[in-house]
Amino acid sequence: MRIAVDARELCGHPTGVGRYLRELLTEWAGDANAVRHEWTLYAHAQPDVPAAWLPRVRVIPGSGGSSWEQWTYPRALSAERPDVMFAPAYSAPLTAPAPVVLTIHDVSFFAHPEWFSFREGTRRRQLTGWSARRAQAILTDTVFSQGEIARHIGLPTARVGVIPLGIRRLVRLTASAEASTFAKATADKTAVKKPDAALTAAPPSREPIVLYVGSVFERRRVDRLIAAFDAVADQVPLAQLEVVGENRTRRPRIDLEALRQQSRHRDRIHLRAYVDDATLANLYARASVFAFLSEYEGFGLTPLEALAAGVPPVLLDTPVARETAGAAALYVSAAAGREAIASALVTGLTDEGVRRDILAHAPAILGQYDWTTTAARTLAAIEGAAVGR
Repeated sequence: MRIAVDARELCGHPTGVGRYLRELLTEWAGDANAVRHEWTLYAHAQPDVPAAWLPRVRVIPGSGGSSWEQWTYPRALSAERPDVMFAPAYSAPLTAPAPVVLTIHDVSFFAHPEWFSFREGTRRRQLTGWSARRAQAILTDTVFSQGEIARHIGLPTARVGVIPLGIRRLVRLTASAEASTFAKATADKTAVKKPDAALTAAPPSREPIVLYVGSVFERRRVDRLIAAFDAVADQVPLAQLEVVGENRTRRPRIDLEALRQQSRHRDRIHLRAYVDDATLANLYARASVFAFLSEYEGFGLTPLEALAAGVPPVLLDTPVARETAGAAALYVSAAAGREAIASALVTGLTDEGVRRDILAHAPAILGQYDWTTTAARTLAAIEGAAVGR
């Protein structure tokens, strides 16, 4: 079977969707059922793929945007005639020459158009809607997103398959894992730059660090996190706030550095757009609480990765957060102000009983998420779409 994969999300510094595709490729590389197929990964530039996939990459130069997706990519596909196409990032060519398996992780651009410019929101809604209606199979990460896709795009719920993401186990987790050392269990490691020596020089131990990891969008309310940190630092004298993620806010553009400068404890707030794997591993190993105040997600991967590293997460109380993290998190009301946010963070930093309770629930929650299972179910959907053409 000839399988075409849109691998654009693995170009540059991959974010959530890039992580999703990379984890699938890592699993498929060791799966005899997967490697029997003829795969081709298409991208506009050289993607960062696991080594086993390098011979299967085809670079078709271009912008990598919608024009590439809708014109350049399908022209190449028409010449090669794949049996099925996997589109891991919301949209696919509308003139695809083969059945499409489409993953839609969330529909924030439908649910909250105010977070997007008119042009960007319109583009995303049209391409995702059109792609979903034409796809042979649609996948998503949670039951919450399944309902949102059905409601906003107007599809029967049964048309949208739910395949939860996996979690790469970062530590051997037990209820008392807070002093555990960190070891990233992954089959493929690619260093982008040298680790931050200040963070990786010494063996890790838990410190009063509040950690956020993820692209910074308006909906993730990192501005509220920074605003609440003064009250945290007042109550926990050695507390620090580490924010790791590219600032992708647009409407309005949030100036994180300006917010940091306005803080009375600006010297204890650290902003990084990107860190290498070793530095991130060290931060997870040292942090005492993970903050993720997102108003809308399709899944929410980094809070669960934090939990797997023994870091209790503080989450905004939303349906998808409850679905994915269950009892293994501390929740803040969606209407909470900075005082309530600060109170939850202080509890996560200082209340050992709460921390132990959250970590005691972690094994049962994390047991639901396994990349091997995710990859096998996704491959089954791809194979089924080709057979059903």
